[in-house]
Amino acid sequence: MIGDRSVTVFYDEVMLGHDPDVNLPFLPSRVEKRVRNILKELDFKWSYPEHPGRLTAIKELLDAEPIPGLTFKAGAHASYDQLGRVHTTTYLDHMFSLEGKPAWLDSDTTAVSPNSIKAATSAAGNAIAAVECVVKGESQSAFALVRPPGHHADPVRARGFCLFNNVAVAAAHAQAKLGCERILIIDWDAHHGNGTQDIFWADPDVLFFDIHCAAPFYPGTGSLYEVGGGLGEGYTINVPIPEDTGDVIFEKAFREILVPAAAHFQPDLVLISAGFDPHRNDMALNLTYDGFAMLTSIVQEIAAEHCDGRLALVLEGGYDLKSLSRGVHTVLQVLAGAEPPEQLKERGLQEVEEAAEFHRDAFNED
Repeated sequence: MIGDRSVTVFYDEVMLGHDPDVNLPFLPSRVEKRVRNILKELDFKWSYPEHPGRLTAIKELLDAEPIPGLTFKAGAHASYDQLGRVHTTTYLDHMFSLEGKPAWLDSDTTAVSPNSIKAATSAAGNAIAAVECVVKGESQSAFALVRPPGHHADPVRARGFCLFNNVAVAAAHAQAKLGCERILIIDWDAHHGNGTQDIFWADPDVLFFDIHCAAPFYPGTGSLYEVGGGLGEGYTINVPIPEDTGDVIFEKAFREILVPAAAHFQPDLVLISAGFDPHRNDMALNLTYDGFAMLTSIVQEIAAEHCDGRLALVLEGGYDLKSLSRGVHTVLQVLAGAEPPEQLKERGLQEVEEAAEFHRDAFNED
């Protein structure tokens, strides 16, 4: 029953301050010139897709339809040293030098506005707070509603609208300060978490599982044969899937690949890079809200079996505001105790079954 389980949601309005306006002048650079040329060639007016309205839409739905068992808190900003566990000092020094300034960081249109660095340190800090919350037993699960997202940011580069790698910063903090030796990171965003993969590529103490739309979909990485290197070989699991893949295939991948991998790895903590762009209203994949509910239930079972239920989710992508906010709401309901669907059906099957029942009498003379 919803409300049977405690869930802490970490959120801070300071993250709304990250708001690049592509129509304003940015710091002059080669990157700025390249981006301007890209935007000039478009046949439509382009605005920054990763905008404050993403968090606002989620918070408004949670306020309008409260979920029993939820508690809202704000975490502290991540410190330089906490970020430095996964990012180089050269990169961090450059990023902090941009505080108060607008700049293009990458030709894939990643940018900062004057308040972006504060927003990004808050995002990473709230991810840390979510991990501390569940490891210390203050809540049965936690969800960090954060932006800018993080899973494309690698040790030396901002990319894909990501500045600091929030889930990686949280995982490294759990290892360094909270006694977690083995951490399972699950990324169900539509895009491959290339930054998270790079950070933990050679780390045998982090098992990284990523299901995503296959290349050439952005960022083009995450092939089946990318399995980690050095001591970390075998601790990266990529499941690239074709466009239009939906609920049934996601569940199959989780049950037949992730569940046995987690059983072998025996994690002390489970982290989710929770993107909501796999929803059928967004990007290229075909998940429904029932699909998100089922995935949440499976990762809950993994956490319950192997690490006393310690489970924390960190928001990544999701750009259709309706499916983003409703998807987060659905996941939080399951975390709070709602039952997932007993069985997932291929998209359209229920509608055809209902139509068959409706029309059946038309062909029966009795």
